[in-house]
Amino acid sequence: MRLSCQQEDLHRGLSAVARAIPARSALPITQHVLLTADGDQITLSATDAETIAITYTITASIDEGGSITMPSRLLSDFVATLPRENIEMTLAERSRQVSLSCARNDASIGGMDPDDFPPIPPVDDSATISVEAARFRRALSQVVFAAAADDSRPVLTGVHFAIDGTEMRLAAADGFRLAVHTLELPDSASECSVIVPARALAELTRLLAEAEDAISVTFNAAGTQVQFDLGHAKLVAQLIQGTFPDTQRLIPEGHTSRTEVAVGEFNRETRIAQIFARDGSGIVRLVASPGEGGAPGRLTISARAEELGTNEGEIDAIVEGEEVKVAFNGRYLREVLDVLDTDRVAIETQDQPSPGVIRPLGDDSYVHVIMPMFVQW
Repeated sequence: MRLSCQQEDLHRGLSAVARAIPARSALPITQHVLLTADGDQITLSATDAETIAITYTITASIDEGGSITMPSRLLSDFVATLPRENIEMTLAERSRQVSLSCARNDASIGGMDPDDFPPIPPVDDSATISVEAARFRRALSQVVFAAAADDSRPVLTGVHFAIDGTEMRLAAADGFRLAVHTLELPDSASECSVIVPARALAELTRLLAEAEDAISVTFNAAGTQVQFDLGHAKLVAQLIQGTFPDTQRLIPEGHTSRTEVAVGEFNRETRIAQIFARDGSGIVRLVASPGEGGAPGRLTISARAEELGTNEGEIDAIVEGEEVKVAFNGRYLREVLDVLDTDRVAIETQDQPSPGVIRPLGDDSYVHVIMPMFVQW
């Protein structure tokens, strides 16, 4: 194998596929990146051999094709520190030692037999849909963070994809909150209901930052795998088997109080309150009071750090209905405010034990539900 490529291209590709490398693994080769040179491009591949696999293609000048695996961390760190110049790679026949040179830097990195690299199974095109990359990235950013981090309930560690006709509904929940984004599809698609690991979608969100056109989403006929094809990159994930909760039943239909505020102000005051909430079980208290005599309403955001101090902030609000007092986990509240891209948001509540519903104004595609925390007022 003998080839040359640009440092920035190789660095970008290695950074992308490295996200599939597991932190720990019983298979040493999963700590490696598979490099395959053919035609005028290099394909980089990485997998944890269980949940996720990423391939990334870059252009190169190839004099002699071939393939080899190299340790991901060593190769990535080395390439990242090189100047933005041409990198030359050489691998002698029947050898596993790759020679790399860039400017006045030379290195030799030992690889492993590419035949031992875990195969990335192809995903057939039994059900393929096309989604605009920018809109899909926005949808994922608004739901992925709400998935559960622990695997006590595996289905909650993923994002539920419910596809029906020209609509794709993404939902994530961890038992304390629920995020739902409804995405309109350009073409009609077959009905489909699957659960995609949130970890895979978090990595996909990063890859989508480079995509400009539509991407293809393909589910295999067995309902065990999904492939996201960005053209220059592909991500394959194993689907989570199980039944996702009925999200429609988890969203309250009515409310006794509705509070409308500016997202920026609300987010700022929540961040301030969370500083005190860190030493107060993470609790942020909200009190929405209607205006009297033509005066605007107000939303008071407060937090207490036991034996340390208290904080209280106030912002203007439009409050419909009766005064309401409710407490939320400050981190949960801040995380949903961080992903909203509208100027104003509405918080709908019923009685104190009922969850709060957050709806961005002017955007009917998204809804977020947070369970309240029980506090002494």
